Amino acid sequence: MGLTLFGGLRSRASMPRWYMAEKGIAYDWKLVDMGAKEHQQDPFLAINPFGKVPALIDTDPALPGGELRLFESGAILLYLAERHGQECASAAERAVAQQWVLFANATLATALFNPNQRETEFPRLMGKLDPLLVPGGSISGGEWGVADCAINAHLAYLPIFFPQIDLSPWPAVEATIRLTQERPAYQQAMAVG
Repeated sequence: MGLTLFGGLRSRASMPRWYMAEKGIAYDWKLVDMGAKEHQQDPFLAINPFGKVPALIDTDPALPGGELRLFESGAILLYLAERHGQECASAAERAVAQQWVLFANATLATALFNPNQRETEFPRLMGKLDPLLVPGGSISGGEWGVADCAINAHLAYLPIFFPQIDLSPWPAVEATIRLTQERPAYQQAMAVG
């Protein structure tokens, strides 16, 4: 019985690792050797037929068939929040969490990692996101949770992958990144190989 998270170095597996560290959720970590293309071979393809990380297996007799296999970092985060993180107790809470996780993984990630959008869409999004952020607080107004993990993880990628981007026009974004990097659970999750 338990959770097993599969991921590669410098992959989106860092998001569920961070979430589980923050929430004290126990799991086994399985490093997938991307250089050796383990993610494109069985048995990993039995977990994610698309050959991408992260992937999660939750083994529990209470689950249909005794096991659940998930891929996509956003789906993993939302599942962890609802089943193990004591979040998303109502349809409204679930919808707000989904909104921010989907925004982070689709809209924000595209603006960051698509060079064509980085110069136009990224500054526009930062201008809208900056006043919504309360450094050290939660984007959804409650306690730190899955929405914060998704948004703040993507923001924390900025100094790693794009140190040349000047963030000074967005002081809340800068403060959020700094405070995220200072969180012990974030540091623990990022240190995992």
